[in-house]
Amino acid sequence: MSGIPEIPVAVATSSKLNLRRIAAWQGIRVLLWDGDVLYGCRGYQIVRLRLHPQISQSEEWEAMAGFRPAWWRNLTSRTPLTYRLVRDGFHALAILAGQTEDPTLVGAVPGALVTRTPGSDEFQVTHRIQRGTRPLHVTAIPSGRIYWGEYFDNRERAEVHIYVSIDRGRTWQAAYTFPAGSIRHVHNIVYDRWCDCLWILTGDEGAECKVLRATFDLRSVEVVMSGNQQARAVAAVPTQDGLYFSTDTPLEKNHVYRLDRAGNVERVGDLASSSIYGCRVGCRGGEAIFFSTMIEPSTVNASREVHLAGSGDGTNWQVLAGWKKDKLPLRYFQYGNAILPDGENVTGYLAATTIAVAPDDLVTTLWEVESA
Repeated sequence: MSGIPEIPVAVATSSKLNLRRIAAWQGIRVLLWDGDVLYGCRGYQIVRLRLHPQISQSEEWEAMAGFRPAWWRNLTSRTPLTYRLVRDGFHALAILAGQTEDPTLVGAVPGALVTRTPGSDEFQVTHRIQRGTRPLHVTAIPSGRIYWGEYFDNRERAEVHIYVSIDRGRTWQAAYTFPAGSIRHVHNIVYDRWCDCLWILTGDEGAECKVLRATFDLRSVEVVMSGNQQARAVAAVPTQDGLYFSTDTPLEKNHVYRLDRAGNVERVGDLASSSIYGCRVGCRGGEAIFFSTMIEPSTVNASREVHLAGSGDGTNWQVLAGWKKDKLPLRYFQYGNAILPDGENVTGYLAATTIAVAPDDLVTTLWEVESA
């Protein structure tokens, strides 16, 4: 299928969601769910929190391991404004399956991929980024393979690589290459346990915007959608009934789409602006899907608010929380955003880190998701 013209709009049902705020922590950025354990970072230190029914504000995050950045980043990562200015800290994290208490962790920090092995309290550099500063996401699958795609400015439209590790994050090889001129960069690689495949999302213009389905060895990479801004996505959430994704475009109105298991595409929700984070949460009576929006002003996206939108049935979407952009310049101190963690979440809790908003700059909030 190329492009997604004339997408039917789903008819809303009456399913409603409610978020009950449980706790909030300053200075922690969420990264990844692993079952009932939530991983985040405090600067260049990975921390984790085990969720349980009685969790409260007093709960302590457990320090797992740290990374030693360049000396000057030890200084900039200590205050929120310089942290934002130079994009400090961990930006992505993957965990290898089957090691819940003492896992192998692979993270993306400015300029490098880093790996923490069991028993160690320190991440080691395993790959220096040559183009750009970091991938947007790092993805692990149950077999132990780990993937990331190159994300850099690429104005000249050079070839773009997807890297894989088959030795638990110790070494990396280019496993698939997009030819020069075919894409600008890789936005995300998403594991789908129902389809037993990878979804690869690319951008940014025209036919460079693609949703691709791939085998784990990357020998088969099939274009499912491409060709316009409505196929430009960073966030995608697999469920049993299909793949939900949100668009990330400053050029057109943004929406949520459902690609069902038969290959049909349906527009199921509208968003106020670009969206680059999504997640799935178990809740009483089923599950819920969430996407956040970011403040990326354009002639189309005029919103100056970050929204958190959710649905309990995949069709009826609600804006459940919102934050206003702070007064600092977007160019230097980041777009306002609500970061949602990757991974599999078996709890009934939703976690998000807001950044560049007032008053909750670099604050992680935890809610219990209730379905009416």
